Amino acid sequence: MAQRWTDSNYLARVRGWIHERAEVTGPIEQPHVQAWSTVLRVPTADGVLWCKAPGDPSEIGLTILLGELRPEWVPEVVASNDEWMLLRDAGTRLRGLLEADPDLTRWETVLAGCADLQLATAPHAETRLDAGTPDTRPSVLPGRVAELLSEEPYLALDRPDGLTRADRDRLRARLPEIEAMCDELTAAGIPVTVQHDDLNDGNVFVDGDRYRIADWGDATIAHPSHTLTVALRATAWKLGLEPGGRDILRLRDAYLEPFEGYAPRDELVRLAEIGYRTGTLARALAWRDELAAWPLDLRDEEDLTAVAYGLNLFLADGPIGTWE
Repeated sequence: MAQRWTDSNYLARVRGWIHERAEVTGPIEQPHVQAWSTVLRVPTADGVLWCKAPGDPSEIGLTILLGELRPEWVPEVVASNDEWMLLRDAGTRLRGLLEADPDLTRWETVLAGCADLQLATAPHAETRLDAGTPDTRPSVLPGRVAELLSEEPYLALDRPDGLTRADRDRLRARLPEIEAMCDELTAAGIPVTVQHDDLNDGNVFVDGDRYRIADWGDATIAHPSHTLTVALRATAWKLGLEPGGRDILRLRDAYLEPFEGYAPRDELVRLAEIGYRTGTLARALAWRDELAAWPLDLRDEEDLTAVAYGLNLFLADGPIGTWE
């Protein structure tokens, strides 16, 4: 896939498309090339634009939908087709700001806004499934995990940082528990919706007092609390926060506040704890699907153990925010 992004004919085609839609004032650069996407930087008379080519084109339609529902929370799509979308610059990456000043109020704002965006998107979940957004809803998650445990190429069995055969047996024995957890998430009545699945400080941008959540390429249709899995463990790791500690629970509570119309706070807290754990399984499935789309020569050692990482986190039964 990465070779496709850098092919001269491909680049000529995408640059031609950009020139038809923007007043370009300088060289179009390609600062981001990954197996799953590429991004081009486009200087224009109206400021910098970014042209993204996602590996999964359903990301384009999803980004447009999110912008229609909550334009203040996602980068503006200036133009699009079935292959590319041209995005207005969203500001400064949150990562750099937190490195200078680890102010958790920024994450509280982002998590509450993300929850509001998810509630607005819930009525469109079926449409997004039809459009190709991956499915990790509680109703399908246990079956998908059971299938994954039979797919040895993705488990890195008995390799460093992989899954041991004994741990695979432990996971199989816990499949009824996983199904019960998913049934509890479903029974609570909080609607499934889009969840980002890679919400970290590198995918949030700040422009003044506005925050925008970018890069929806890993998004799935799932229980909304799965959003906490990456968001809290990445934040705990980056800022040195104690898993299950006061700061992590503060962020969890900020996320839960928009859902208070669905259940009392204590029930929402329990659902968040369950969703954090089932979210580790869903993240493992996301990596499985990602790896399945890549040629073998693009998979490095870290990629090959990414599925096992999520499965091992589930087995560890650590507190919310656990990353190891």
